[in-house]
Amino acid sequence: MPASPTPLSQGTLGHLLPPSWKTQVTAWLAEDTPSCDYGGFVVGEGERAATLWCKSDGVLAGRPFFDEVFAQCGCAVEWHAAEGDAIRVGDGDGDGDAGGKVRAATVTGPVRGILLGERVALNTLARCSGVATRSRAVVERVRAAGYEGVLAGTRKTTPGFRLVEKYGMLAGGADAHRMDLSSMVMLKDNHVWSRGSIADAVAAARAVAGFALKIEVEVQTEAQADEAIAAGADVVMLDNFTGDGVRAAARSLKERWAGKKHFLLEVSGGLTLDNVTPYVCNDVDIISTSSIHQGVPHVDFSLKIEH
Repeated sequence: MPASPTPLSQGTLGHLLPPSWKTQVTAWLAEDTPSCDYGGFVVGEGERAATLWCKSDGVLAGRPFFDEVFAQCGCAVEWHAAEGDAIRVGDGDGDGDAGGKVRAATVTGPVRGILLGERVALNTLARCSGVATRSRAVVERVRAAGYEGVLAGTRKTTPGFRLVEKYGMLAGGADAHRMDLSSMVMLKDNHVWSRGSIADAVAAARAVAGFALKIEVEVQTEAQADEAIAAGADVVMLDNFTGDGVRAAARSLKERWAGKKHFLLEVSGGLTLDNVTPYVCNDVDIISTSSIHQGVPHVDFSLKIEH
């Protein structure tokens, strides 16, 4: 898996995290050890070191979460790979089984603390890295096809774990799209049907969203797209079009509204690594997909205490 540079400085992605994120880590640890730590009683507080092994190819993502888990368990982490690195287990580093695993980090501290944080840290890192890995793969696929626009994830994230999954998209070089319902107004088919028309729905949204929030409208036809653009939508999503249909509609809309209205075109609906190429069209500004975070394989990590 070749490394792919992104405009992001991967080492500073953690600066995006809100002040409240560490409380999520506290909650994860509380869920995993809600009462007595019986295994901790067995091993005690002796100082030990453990190696984090990466055992499958993937993009490393989620270091801040991993670090915080162990910080709350009284341990320290020294990383041997950078956030966003593409790791190939076949590369090795001279310290592991040939072709089998790569040393990614070393955790030191009380052995009880290492084992308290182990599973929470590994689960989070594996999931975040899996999202980053698939994000990187889809970004590289559309770039190879000549796409110059934005590849974005969706809001179809795991409740309570959205921040980690959105972080993983960014680490993989994708766009996180809207973080939540408050970040942008997206009027989908149910909103339009409930309000009565696209024009009325956009007008109602603009009355409360003001100038600061973009309004996006999901459409199923070119005629609906025209209605949304005329009503003042900032972004129009062509939902569940065919590849040929996207190319034709996008070109037609951009030509028809040139110099009259400024808007972005987004394409979404069932797009995956395997089928996205026919949808690549530079009249489209955004390609969005849930396939970079839903059902993606985890990157395989293990943590082994040195002995």
